[in-house]
Amino acid sequence: MAKVRTTLTIDEDVLKWVKIRAARTGASDSAVIEESLRRDLKLDVLDELWADATMSEAKASELAVEAQHATRPRRRSSGARGR
Repeated sequence: MAKVRTTLTIDEDVLKWVKIRAARTGASDSAVIEESLRRDLKLDVLDELWADATMSEAKASELAVEAQHATRPRRRSSGARGR
C-alpha cells in the first residue's frame, strides 16, 4: 500500500508514549501511530472480510445503493410543498 506524508497535531503526552513504544519495539513513530489507528479503526477486521468476499465489487455497490434507498425517508411530491 502506498504511503503518504501528513502533518498532525497531537497531545505531547501521547507523542511521548508513541516514542516510548517505538523505542521498546524497535518500530518507527509512524509505524506505532499507524498500527494504533489500524487497530482502533478495526481495519484488520475489514481486511479479513474483504479477503473472504466472493461478491463482485459491482454487485456489492448495487446492494449498498439499494439498502441506502430502502432506508431513506420518502420525499413528498412537489405539489405538496408550501401547504
